[in-house]
Amino acid sequence: MVDDNELERLRDLAVPAPDGEAKARAFAAAMHAFDGQENISTVPQETPAGLRLTERARTLWREIMQRKLIATPAITALVALPVAGYAAFEMLKEQPPVIGGNEGKVTETVADKPVAQKPASNGLATNEPLAAAPAKKKTDGDSEDRLKDEAQIAPAVPKPATEVDSLLKQEVAPEAMPAPPPAESGQLAAGGRASAQAPAATMRSAGMPAGTVADSKLMAQPSPMPADQMQPQEENRDRIETFKTNPVHATAQDPVSTFSIDVDTASYSFVRRSLKEGILPDPDTVRVEEMINYFPYDWKGPDSAATPFNSTVTVMPTPWNQRTKLMHVAIKGFDVKPAEAPKANLVFLIDVSGSMDEPDKLPLLKSAFRLLVGRLKPDDTVSIVTYAGNAGTVLMPTKAAEKQKILAAIDNLEPGGSTAGEAGIKEAYKLAQQSFVKDGVNRVMLATDGDFNVGQTDDDDLKQLIEKERKTGVFLSVFGFGRGNLNDQMMQTIAQNGNGTAAYIDTLAEAEKVLVEDASSTLFTIAKDVKIQIEFNPAKVSEYRLVGYETRALKREDFNNDRVDAGDIGSGHSVTAIYEITPKGSGAEQVDPLRYGEAKVDNGGVANADEYAFVKIRYKLPNEDVSKLITTPVTAASEVSSFNEAGADQRFSVAVAAFGQKLRDEDQTANFGYERILEIANAARGADPFGYRAEFLSLVHLASSLGTRP
Repeated sequence: MVDDNELERLRDLAVPAPDGEAKARAFAAAMHAFDGQENISTVPQETPAGLRLTERARTLWREIMQRKLIATPAITALVALPVAGYAAFEMLKEQPPVIGGNEGKVTETVADKPVAQKPASNGLATNEPLAAAPAKKKTDGDSEDRLKDEAQIAPAVPKPATEVDSLLKQEVAPEAMPAPPPAESGQLAAGGRASAQAPAATMRSAGMPAGTVADSKLMAQPSPMPADQMQPQEENRDRIETFKTNPVHATAQDPVSTFSIDVDTASYSFVRRSLKEGILPDPDTVRVEEMINYFPYDWKGPDSAATPFNSTVTVMPTPWNQRTKLMHVAIKGFDVKPAEAPKANLVFLIDVSGSMDEPDKLPLLKSAFRLLVGRLKPDDTVSIVTYAGNAGTVLMPTKAAEKQKILAAIDNLEPGGSTAGEAGIKEAYKLAQQSFVKDGVNRVMLATDGDFNVGQTDDDDLKQLIEKERKTGVFLSVFGFGRGNLNDQMMQTIAQNGNGTAAYIDTLAEAEKVLVEDASSTLFTIAKDVKIQIEFNPAKVSEYRLVGYETRALKREDFNNDRVDAGDIGSGHSVTAIYEITPKGSGAEQVDPLRYGEAKVDNGGVANADEYAFVKIRYKLPNEDVSKLITTPVTAASEVSSFNEAGADQRFSVAVAAFGQKLRDEDQTANFGYERILEIANAARGADPFGYRAEFLSLVHLASSLGTRP
């Protein structure tokens, strides 16, 4: 061992100085070794001249990989780059890139969440108890945090309306409501729908387990759609009856015009909704007579119910054609006083099928019928029948005095299932017969979007069913709701043949008009099967055309046939018909005269040559089957020399007629501008307690801003 003293001694020794001679020897040895480098063997020690088997395999693999690494990127680039470029193009086209904010942040979307289920409602008096919805089991992968997120994302269930006035304020003054804030990424706005729910639900229904593609939080999530980007429109499955505009008739060849009255108002509401959505209405949805008759007019009515209505005829210049005239026929029904109104036996036939699960369908329907219930007298009777897949009685005949019971039955209605309209109609008529009121109002009130897809779905079959039931004294009215699935053609068919009316309710304000303000005319019929026939005098009128009523035309012989059904008039109803006539010799004729002259009467002239026309009206009292006749000759005493001399109501109705023809793009009003329509309507606005005429002016403004039809 070396002791510490020795080590300390060595540590203290000085470093020897370099030896120049030793340095020279070392340098010479290094130069000698460098000069002889080429004679040194390159074979490593302990390695034979040949390679081992493992080394050979490794060398071969290295050469293969060197060639592969060169070829693979080239092939990959040729195949992958075009595919990646196309995919990127499609993604950018569907979802524009969002600049700034939340880069690199993984967001959980609504597609990752299960759809919140609506709480089941308890029916009050259904024929069959409603089955409780199966509870959703919690999977192993669920967590309490995820359940909390679901509760935040699920839209709140709206509370049932308790105050009718508050509902009306929300509907009439929507601009007073604050605009909802834009929904953030991954959140669902109240009352909205997430487009990502559909694919997620489809994947799960196809058998894909939770946690796969639909539930992955790492997949690329679509950017939120900008607020100003228009949503894609759903397929429109509305069924609208197509018809051609009434032609011009030559009086010498066809002097008689016959049609059924029409007091429906559905067309005006449908047109209003289209214009407020920024769309010019389909011409086939514009029935000009329904637009004219939407408004109340102060025509002169009868003095007693013995004569159910009175007619007034006015001849005036045509504002859109200086060489023609308008013959304005106005009918006013007797207004039954509320104290004299008969008892009402009403059956609410309500469509609760799956297609009614929209805010403007069943929820609006329930609010509308709540308004009607508040209008009824205590001794009136209400029954409720629903149909969806099959029909069921929700409320047996109940006196209106039990208002809360009726309202509770309405509030508990829930949508679901297919639409078995035929079964519902039969059940409703059955209940109406059970509580039939003699000399009273017995009416089924059908509320639907018109989608009958179970049972008798053909319009003709439904027509025969309704015709059979109306003979028992139970009438039927139809109220349409919603869009995209509206069967307007079916609604018109069964309302016309059920001795009832058809109305389209698009807002709560419209529900108040139809079911509250116009309740008497909607419920109480004062005359049925009302027909109008007008014979024009060829000595005074060379041509004529009827504005509107295309779907209500009758044959000439139908006028005297009491078996032919026609429209009904309710208490206080106003009905207007307008003809554009061409005076003899005015030069405005559109039909060439006959080559061999006109037919002559035996005395060589035309009888009653001073008359423009002869108006005949046939009607039946509600409980009678034999018609009565009212006649009115149209003479110069009914004529005014200028358009402005006509009454305000006449002029306003003409403005509405011009607007309807303009929306249908008819030739007669092609050069008649919206500005002139506004001028006439505004000057004839008159008393407008409910604001209907002011709203009409706004619709004309909207149509003008939307331009002409392409």
